[in-house]
Amino acid sequence: MKTILLLILSNVFMTFAWYGHLRWFPEAKDKPAPLFLVILLSWGIAFFEYCFQVPGNRIGRNHEGFTTGQLKVMQEIITLVVFVVFSWTFLKEPLAWNYFVAFGLMVAAAFFVFAV
Repeated sequence: MKTILLLILSNVFMTFAWYGHLRWFPEAKDKPAPLFLVILLSWGIAFFEYCFQVPGNRIGRNHEGFTTGQLKVMQEIITLVVFVVFSWTFLKEPLAWNYFVAFGLMVAAAFFVFAV
């Protein structure tokens, strides 16, 4: 359970690092944000992602008994869920049918990695 919480937190930070600038610094023809500043901001946010991701994977592997394959599938499912929530709430983008198909395929992946 600790692994899942840490991976969720790491994904929230990484999603903001990768995509938050699209809302904070939208492309403006008259005065675009300097790319190097946007990159530095993203790196600063990504630092916190690693502060949760590395311990999450280490705890999951060494103390909670997950395999690296299970950790990777868990990470991808969490990434997709966090991204959809972020995209829908923060970027105000609509959910499309393909998101739900992707969810279904991730559930199938989780089944094969954890149950078989």
